[in-house]
Amino acid sequence: MPKYSVAVAGATGYAGGEALRILAAHPDFEVTCVAGHSSVGDSMAKHMPHIPQLADLTVEDTTPEVLNGHDVIILALPHGASGKLAAQLDPDAVVVDLGADHRLEERSAWDEFYGGDFYEHWTYGMPELITGKNPDGAYTRQREALPGVKRIAGPGCNVTATTLALQPAIAEGLVDSKDIVADLVVGYSGAGKNLKRTNLLASEALQSALPYAVGGTHRHIPEILQNFAHASGASAAAASEFTLGFTPILAPMSRGILATVSARMSSKALAMSDADIRAVWSKAYEGQDFMVLLPEGMLPATGNIIGSNAAHLQVVVDRRSQRLYAFAAIDNLNRGTAGQAVQSLNIALGLPEDAGLTKIGVAP
Repeated sequence: MPKYSVAVAGATGYAGGEALRILAAHPDFEVTCVAGHSSVGDSMAKHMPHIPQLADLTVEDTTPEVLNGHDVIILALPHGASGKLAAQLDPDAVVVDLGADHRLEERSAWDEFYGGDFYEHWTYGMPELITGKNPDGAYTRQREALPGVKRIAGPGCNVTATTLALQPAIAEGLVDSKDIVADLVVGYSGAGKNLKRTNLLASEALQSALPYAVGGTHRHIPEILQNFAHASGASAAAASEFTLGFTPILAPMSRGILATVSARMSSKALAMSDADIRAVWSKAYEGQDFMVLLPEGMLPATGNIIGSNAAHLQVVVDRRSQRLYAFAAIDNLNRGTAGQAVQSLNIALGLPEDAGLTKIGVAP
C-alpha cells in the first residue's frame, strides 16, 4: 500500500523533531513537507542531522497552502498558533495538534489558564485514558473514540504522566478527590527549544534543580483535572470536583518526566489490602501494551524509558499517612508528545497501534 504523506509544522522544534524521528522509521508514513518560521529556507540537515532520511527537505513557511495537500498534518506550534491555522486546513486531512489549543472542553478553564481565543475541542489523543465503565465493569477508554477521526488533540506531557499515574485510583474511588498532590521532575526539553530565560543556559541549569509555574499556575492543571473527571466516568464539567497541588521541577536532564502523585486514601481504599490496591493498577493497565506496571518494590526511573512510548508505573501505600503514592516515568517528547500522537494517528487510520513505536528504552 502507498504510504500516507505527512506535513509537519514546527519541524525544527523539540516536539516537531521528535515527531519527525518517529515518522522517519514508520512503515506507513512518508514525511514530504516540513514547515517552520525563523528556519524557513534552511535544509533539515542543519536542524536534524540525526535524521539523515530527511536531510534533503527544505523548511517551508507555515501556511495553509504549504500544509494542505498532505494526508496527515502535524502541528507542533505554540498555543494560539495552531488554532488560528486549523480552520484553514483541508477537512479531509488527519490533523494532529501537539499544542494546547484543542485540548480543553470547557471555555472557562481556557480563559483562566490561557486566555485569548477559545478553539473547538478535538478528539483527545490519549488512547489509554479511562473514560468510565461498561455495565459489566470493564473500563471504557479514549481509544474507542479515535478510529476514523480527522482532528486529534495531543495531550500535554506533564498531563500524560500525572494522568497515567493516578487514574486507576480515580476510576475506583480510592482517593479523596480534594486532596491530590503531584510533584514532577521534568527534563529541560519540556521547556521548549527557544532560549527564553537565563536559567535555560547550561551554566545555570547544570548541577541545579528549579521549580517553575508554582502556586497552581501551570497551564496543564485544567487538562489533568479534565482527565480525572473522565476517569471517574463523568463529563469535563465535573473537573471542579477535583483539586490538584501541582509542582513541576526542572532537573538537569534533557528528556524525561518522573511524576510522584499522592492522595489521601478513601474509606474504600483503607479497607483494602496493599495487594488489592496494586491489583487495581494491574487491572487498569491489563492489555495496554505501552503501560508497564513494574514489579512490586521497583520504582520508575526516567533513564529506562528514554526514546520509547512506554510509561513505567508503580503504586505504593503509606498506611501511616493514609496516602497512596502513584509514580509514572515517561519520555516527555515521545510518550508525552510525539509518540502518543503517532499512536493515536495509527488508531485513527486503522493501522496497528504500535506501528513505528517501541516500548524499549535507551539505557544507560
